[in-house]
Amino acid sequence: MSNWAASPRSGSADEVINKTNKVSAQLKAIYKDNILPAEKRYRYDYFYESPFLTDVEFDAKPQVMLVGQYSVGKTSFIRYMLGRDFPGARIGPEPTTDRFTCLINGPEERTIPGNALSVHPDLPFRGLERFGVSFLSRFEGSQLPSSVLRSITLVDTPGILSGEKQRVNRGYDFTKVVSWFADRADLILLLFDAHKLDISDELKATIDVLKGHEDKVRCILNKADQINRQQLMRVYGSLLWSLGKTINSPE
Repeated sequence: MSNWAASPRSGSADEVINKTNKVSAQLKAIYKDNILPAEKRYRYDYFYESPFLTDVEFDAKPQVMLVGQYSVGKTSFIRYMLGRDFPGARIGPEPTTDRFTCLINGPEERTIPGNALSVHPDLPFRGLERFGVSFLSRFEGSQLPSSVLRSITLVDTPGILSGEKQRVNRGYDFTKVVSWFADRADLILLLFDAHKLDISDELKATIDVLKGHEDKVRCILNKADQINRQQLMRVYGSLLWSLGKTINSPE
């Protein structure tokens, strides 16, 4: 009886996989036959500073990027989703995540350097080397066995600071890197702390580079369970007011 009951679900899952593979193969064929020749002819890779797409980009898992100021709970949010710690995780009240971390599924726990990730033939991170050695030294992969990471790739970003000094000391253009990941992300989670809603200059610049990806952005008010209902209403109104000054939209 159990085998009989499980067979329809198994058949349905196989059917979905087959349809997905068929659509992916058709997209690859359309790109290679129609779009790629035009990109090569007009030097798209040179003017847009983006390499031509390969099969890896088409077959890559959906990416979810987390963005927010320092200590809003990005890394804790990922740890909660995974149900465990991950290699390279650093959590604290001070700015602890000082690098871009891509979490991927794998048979063993390990940390992969950024320069290795950017040239890995099976991972969709080609092109990041153009941001220089300073960025690659602050970019790493965190591999671990996880049922969540079988379906998606999570991108944890450094905590956004305030002030011109912090931006200069990064050694690379933070907003351009965020823009690169935003172009490839399927979902962008913009996290805010219920206890500090001020939007710094760097956060405003980061939100600006997310324009054009509004359909991907979801705002999350973290630590909302630590305040009462009346305070939550005030925080909600203050957050909308702050975002209203940052995002140029009639809504």
